[in-house]
Amino acid sequence: MATAVQQDLAAQNEKYASTFSEGHLALPPAKKYAVVTCMDARKSFYTTLCRRVLKLAGIDPVAAFGITLGDAHVIRNAGGNAKDALRSLVISQQLLRTNEVLIIKHTGCGMLTFKNEDAYAVVEKNLGSEATKELAGLDFQPFSDLRQAVEDDVKLLKRSNAVPDNIAITGWVYDVETGKVEQIV
Repeated sequence: MATAVQQDLAAQNEKYASTFSEGHLALPPAKKYAVVTCMDARKSFYTTLCRRVLKLAGIDPVAAFGITLGDAHVIRNAGGNAKDALRSLVISQQLLRTNEVLIIKHTGCGMLTFKNEDAYAVVEKNLGSEATKELAGLDFQPFSDLRQAVEDDVKLLKRSNAVPDNIAITGWVYDVETGKVEQIV
């Protein structure tokens, strides 16, 4: 049986699909760039869809940059982490010919609130020792300094042999209180 969330998503999708007119968009992004950003549920990347279907609002760095459906690849993970996004970036660049990467982190990110030990303790408490063993050695990649985390991710990509030297890479911070973005790197 479908949950209330699933039922709502299906109903909202019916409304969305009834006026959808973007099925003609090409697979490669039109503006040839990729965005790596956080999975924060307060973010909505395709504002109309997400606000209508998922009822999200607030943090929206993609809207802050004027990105529309079909413009860019948007890669989301905890903290907008470049290391976690590398596989997707290689596919984006090598198979779909993007030539620029924007790393966008945000103020108030949950990754600023814990250390690896904290994450492991929660897993142990909630899921038990077998889950903890399965995750042994995993770096959850929390960070304590937002600007430094942006700089570190840009450096990681610029030093990576899997990212060509001609790929433009910049790092940004989105302020959740003002909606403004600041280029860090």
